[in-house]
Amino acid sequence: MEQIYYNGTIVTMDRSNALEEIENAPEAVWVKDGLIAGVGRREELVDMASCNVRMINLEGHCLMPAFIDAHSHILMNGQMSMFADLSQCSSFDEIIRTLAAYLESHCLKEENVLIGYGYDHNFLEEKSHPDKRVLDRVSDRIPIFILHVSAHLACANSAALRLAGLNEKTQDPEGGLIGRIGRGREPSGYVEEAGISLIQKAVMERVEVDFAKMVHTMQEAYIANGVTTVQEGAASGRDMKTLMNISESGSLKVDIVSYLLMTAEGSKFMKRYGEQYCSYKKHLRIGGYKLILDGSPQGKTAWMTKPYEGEEKDYCGYPWLSDAEVRNCVESAAMEHRQIMAHCNGDAASEQFIRTCEECLSTNDIGKMIRPVMIHCQTVSDDQLVRMKHLNMIASFFVGHVWYWGDIHLKNLGKERGNHISPVQSALDKGVVVTFHQDTPVTKPDMLHTVWCAVNRISRDGTVIGQDQAIDVYDALKAVTIEAAFQYFEEDSKGSITKGKRADLVILDRSPLETDKIFIKDICVLATIKDGETIYKKQ
Repeated sequence: MEQIYYNGTIVTMDRSNALEEIENAPEAVWVKDGLIAGVGRREELVDMASCNVRMINLEGHCLMPAFIDAHSHILMNGQMSMFADLSQCSSFDEIIRTLAAYLESHCLKEENVLIGYGYDHNFLEEKSHPDKRVLDRVSDRIPIFILHVSAHLACANSAALRLAGLNEKTQDPEGGLIGRIGRGREPSGYVEEAGISLIQKAVMERVEVDFAKMVHTMQEAYIANGVTTVQEGAASGRDMKTLMNISESGSLKVDIVSYLLMTAEGSKFMKRYGEQYCSYKKHLRIGGYKLILDGSPQGKTAWMTKPYEGEEKDYCGYPWLSDAEVRNCVESAAMEHRQIMAHCNGDAASEQFIRTCEECLSTNDIGKMIRPVMIHCQTVSDDQLVRMKHLNMIASFFVGHVWYWGDIHLKNLGKERGNHISPVQSALDKGVVVTFHQDTPVTKPDMLHTVWCAVNRISRDGTVIGQDQAIDVYDALKAVTIEAAFQYFEEDSKGSITKGKRADLVILDRSPLETDKIFIKDICVLATIKDGETIYKKQ
């Protein structure tokens, strides 16, 4: 299989800056047997190719490396697509109607369970969570469980609470909270962080998933957005077995890098399958370990060093794990020479991870060997970024927060901290390797929207959030291509259009480097190419 792509703008992502890309752009790219066989003048590539080469006219469009997802949850993306979509609901009444319609259309009975996903209390008229007093209006007999868009908060109805065995005597779990009604002990149905698992485990046992449909839906959003390498960012042993089954079935079109959740027997599973999946096996491999150290800033569960605005008792959120637990995990990863990534939204969580890595990774260049990753980095400080550089720690920013919740962060954190969320330019100034992600299914895997967020820093309300942290377009594109490949130790095979690398490519209707930055989010993905094969084409 041979192709030559020509007559378009080719952005290789192997230059030092955008000007070099534009001034030294090649005329064509030759792909052979799934690899980049040549980059340069069209005539020369045609002479080197066989007579069977397929000439693909880009018709003035843009060819660049396919996008690489630095952090998301591909299995959860497939699972949540099977449930009631609450993402467009703006009130309790709309949530009730959406759930009732789903219940009726799926003919659910008392032995089943109704699950919804994607509500956001910040944008509901009531500005609060739809607990059991709301969900019981849909049904108080069929268990109902709905996840917040952040997946760090949730609500359940009375039937789901009974199914999970939650009552007045149930204590708050460590690293979590069970909402109560008034000043009493009666569970309200609202739960946070570790409290979610108390209900989720019970309800998920009743869920019947259409496996074939899930496999399709979990990939399609990525592929349509030009993403060919995807992450499973918090896999339990059960999740990994599901991915292995999907891989063996030959259903994967994208590469999946899975990170085992250390608090869900990740070390045990790594011992059994880590070497078997250290490299891709039918598009699946194990990348390392994952820790979750705190919660969500828009849900006020992220662990901060200073209190949230307007909260009584100097509330700063809270940690998931003790210092000793984090140290044990980081030490284990270091001893095994496994990469470790940690979810850190609050600066206190960032401090816990950085301090632990300083204690465990500061000798023998182990940081360079395992490339630790801080996920989200919403409120990381400039001083912490300097220390991350010394540790060779990668900062993977969920920079879309600027658009989705920037206004909420200004309210919850105040002007100074709110404008400093996702401090990407500060990270680049300090020499930290930067990648971007969307934490799908929290938000869609739209890389071009993420690039737009990084270079414009505009919120939903039109407020510019921390203009000093806006970066240039080329640096933003690096964060979703070559730097993301570096995060996965795949910079020699992915992330740029370079001879010898895999032909993972995307065709855009125009070049992001030659588009007014305010319109970058409107660029369309026309085709996605994986290992030389077109796996998506816009109709």
